[in-house]
Amino acid sequence: MRLCANENVPGTCVTALRQQGHDVLWIREVQPGISDDAVLKRAQAESRLLLTFDKDFGDLVFHRGASASRGVVLFRLRKPSPDSVARRVTQILESRDDWEGQFSLVDEHSFGCARYRRAAPAYPVTTFSALASHNIVFFCR
Repeated sequence: MRLCANENVPGTCVTALRQQGHDVLWIREVQPGISDDAVLKRAQAESRLLLTFDKDFGDLVFHRGASASRGVVLFRLRKPSPDSVARRVTQILESRDDWEGQFSLVDEHSFGCARYRRAAPAYPVTTFSALASHNIVFFCR
């Protein structure tokens, strides 16, 4: 699978994904410090599923209408160790193969997906942040 790991994804996770045969572009290695918008654009341009711990990507996609047609997986893990992150990320990625066009939110126990739509949602940007902070994992318009 072609993946783009945001710079907040632990190195142990990136290593584990690469050992499993995934093609992982790690922002920390190639362009540290670039904007979230630039990360998302690079993932889209290179047809990569974006992995991140940064909930600002929800705001980019659902409020500002940024393209996420290749998919985004937002991890919301409490006090994660690098090893537990690596296990959870690989577990989730192996659980399905239909990530394209999905914005997914993953916590320790569950995950949910919302089909990406280009139009901005009917709810304000603060709602996404509130949902993510309360670990609600399925989004509806």
